[in-house]
Order: sequence, then structure tokens, then C-alpha cells
Amino acid sequence: MDRKILQQRTKQFHIDVIKLCEGLPRNAAGFETAKQIIRSAGSVGANYRATVRAKSTADFIYKIEVVLEEADESHYWLEVIRDAGLRTGEEVDRLIVEANELTAIFAATDKTAKMNRK
Repeated sequence: MDRKILQQRTKQFHIDVIKLCEGLPRNAAGFETAKQIIRSAGSVGANYRATVRAKSTADFIYKIEVVLEEADESHYWLEVIRDAGLRTGEEVDRLIVEANELTAIFAATDKTAKMNRK
């Protein structure tokens, strides 16, 4: 996948998560969950963007592993939102699929980078 397309995709993921969180309950669970998912989803895009500035292959691998961790964390929080009934429906399901796909993309990128390093 082209880097620019993936940068846009990760940015859109963050934007879509923000919009989803606008509909979370206005209580302690809703506020805390929104804070967590918005932070992790934003970190996916911001840290992926930072991989462009990697100073070495080792630095790239470190940065992509951060992206991978944040994508997986976003996947977790989206499942919590769904399973706790904070939000349900097609948009939650779509974002879970997107988080899962992003996690898979970055896991593959990490594996490839490590293989090419040797």
C-alpha cells in the first residue's frame, strides 16, 4: 500500500473515532473510554507519519512497533465500546474491522522490516 494512502487512512481512522466518541454516553465510562480511544487512534496516525523521519532501519522498526501497539490498543477499546454497549451498530463494527486491518498491515510491515534488516 502506498505510504500517502496509508497516512490518509490512519488520519481518517482518527477522525472517524473522534466522531464515534461524540455519541458515547456522557458519564464516567463514556468520558474515560473516549479519552483512551481518541488518544490511541490519534497515535496510530501521528506515529505512522513519524516513520518517514526514521534515522535508520532500527529507528523505523521501533517507530512502526509503536504504531502497531497503538493500532492494537485502538482495536481493544473499540471492542470494549461495543461489548459494554456504549455504542453499537455498523459504524462501530466498521471501525473494529479497520483497526484490525491496520494492525495486520503494521504487523506485516514490522515483520518485513526485520527480515530486510538481516
